[in-house]
Amino acid sequence: MSDSLNENYDTVIQAIIEGRVIPFLGAGANLWGRHPIPDWHPGQGLPSGSELAAYLAERFHYPATGVLDRAGDVLDLARVSQYVELKNDIGPLYEALRDLFITEDPPNQLHEFLATLPAVLQEKGYPRVDSPVRNRLVIVTTNYDDLLERAFKAVHQKFHVVSYIADMAKPEQCGKFLHWPPDGSKAKLVKGGKMKKGSLGDRYPMILKIHGTVTRPTDEYDSFVITEDHYIDYLARRDISNELPVEIRAILMKSHFLFLGYSLRDWNLRALLRRIWAERQHPYKSWAIQLNPNELDEKFWAPRGVDIHDVSLEQYIAELSKRLRELPPAERRT
Repeated sequence: MSDSLNENYDTVIQAIIEGRVIPFLGAGANLWGRHPIPDWHPGQGLPSGSELAAYLAERFHYPATGVLDRAGDVLDLARVSQYVELKNDIGPLYEALRDLFITEDPPNQLHEFLATLPAVLQEKGYPRVDSPVRNRLVIVTTNYDDLLERAFKAVHQKFHVVSYIADMAKPEQCGKFLHWPPDGSKAKLVKGGKMKKGSLGDRYPMILKIHGTVTRPTDEYDSFVITEDHYIDYLARRDISNELPVEIRAILMKSHFLFLGYSLRDWNLRALLRRIWAERQHPYKSWAIQLNPNELDEKFWAPRGVDIHDVSLEQYIAELSKRLRELPPAERRT
């Protein structure tokens, strides 16, 4: 193990203990233990972005050959999804996505690690501090599925969910967020960053789904940021961060990010992060776990305070989990 990676484990663990790190989950978080599949089809686990693009292209007859479009470029998910919407409207696209992301696949070790993290720390006497920006675990994900939520439920850990609204029957709700409280009650609209008084008066973890979500048991609140128009609208909304609960926005402004399962060449991610970082008063170091990063990744992100660690997600989480579980109780830690 390299010295830099060993140091990263120590730094991240200390930040977790102090409530200063936000895990950021990308599509690669669901590819646990497998490589991309060129001819992916339902039943082979949840898809990566490129696998989903190829699947939708075939299902809706997008002019392409395999994973390439007619110009010979790798299929772009936003472009394919835009084509599907223009040819069929949004309903069939949403139905196809719901068919894929309402899955009975079990959560993987990453989901389980995050779901058990609050209990592991509490058992060792490492409660999150009283500060309102350090008192809960916040996990940000761009994934649509509910595997993370199911992992939390499996260990009986209560949690909040806040999810972005891309399309709704009421246009005035687009660009806002919905909040599902830990008591299982119906989703409530977050209005101008304000929630019902006392809604976050606990320390339960928060799952923030910035690209929408599938919902059970019905599709009433299904919403997906996936087409080109969705992304244009998403990025054009300068007030989008103001629509988040103010408590969560404060945590985002004063935390490190730990990117898990991302390709940092994703322009949508870069644009979102630039907006968040531009609002920060002080910088916070961030880290990306990315196997075999290329030189361009490193050159682009180094000036922006993101250190890339060349290690598989599986290996990184296994070691991080091991070290956290081996922590001595808080009263004996020097």
